[in-house]
Amino acid sequence: MKTTVRTLSAAVLIAAMASGLGACSNLSHQDKATLTGAAVGGVAGNVLTNGSAAGTVGGAAVGGVIGHEVGKKK
Repeated sequence: MKTTVRTLSAAVLIAAMASGLGACSNLSHQDKATLTGAAVGGVAGNVLTNGSAAGTVGGAAVGGVIGHEVGKKK
């Protein structure tokens, strides 16, 4: 039961953050990719570490770096 609630909460948080990024229309593609990566990484870090603040921040940092690199123009 706890796992289901946590998974549902994570999914709702991801959806809310993704829709919130739509308001950032003046950001570059790379900036949007960085923010999206940080959001997804933060949620993943939170879920994987059972709500640890350090896991959430670490996941957001790693996700932001990955999103930044993926969003680079080639």
